[in-house]
Amino acid sequence: MSKLKKNNVVRFPENKVSDQEKEIEAILFASHVPLDVETIENKLTKKINVHKALEKLQSFYSNRGINLICISNKWSFRTSDKLSSLLSKQKTIEKKLSKAAIETLSIIVYHQPVTRAEIEDIRGVAFGTNTLEILMELNWVKPGGRKDVPGKPIQYVTTDDFLSHFNLQKLSDLPTVDELGAAGLIDATSVEKSIFGTGKFYKEKQNENNDDIYSNIDEMLNDTLSDDENSEKDPLKK
Repeated sequence: MSKLKKNNVVRFPENKVSDQEKEIEAILFASHVPLDVETIENKLTKKINVHKALEKLQSFYSNRGINLICISNKWSFRTSDKLSSLLSKQKTIEKKLSKAAIETLSIIVYHQPVTRAEIEDIRGVAFGTNTLEILMELNWVKPGGRKDVPGKPIQYVTTDDFLSHFNLQKLSDLPTVDELGAAGLIDATSVEKSIFGTGKFYKEKQNENNDDIYSNIDEMLNDTLSDDENSEKDPLKK
């Protein structure tokens, strides 16, 4: 018997997977949508017969917990139908934030660090049930120390997860009142600009205002000196 070795172990041909087939596996596994052959080809480091490789992988995974399937000429990995009874269907349900939660988050974003009482004062109404807790559960808001006033109230700030969720690099990337007005999101003419901006924004604006004040003082002094010099040159000028 040609398939028998000396130790009487039957040796079957090995079903090896090439480097390119491994790449196809990785590409399909990482994709959240089914892919067609052309898309897979464009991602490979070396050109091969992708359709033939897919059929080989499909055969390889046919008796496993995960199957490679083709629907409408697009390929993807799916759990085996034979194991469907072991799996429970999971569905992500998106819930919208309440108006109170959105207003509270906006105030914290632009006024941080800010206390609960300060948020209520800005909103003009008391907190609803679990408004802050919802934002903290999302990990968008966290306690940021205590304010140095009687009672030492907790201050709240945004987190890195907030920046990540809204695709911001830093808080100073937040839109200003002028940008929000230009986008048509608010009526910029009826909004006090000083309420927009983070602590860094306030500091930068304050420095700009100080520079403008000193600049104006210099101009006033120069004008006054010029007037005095002209008066001395022209005795008739009062």
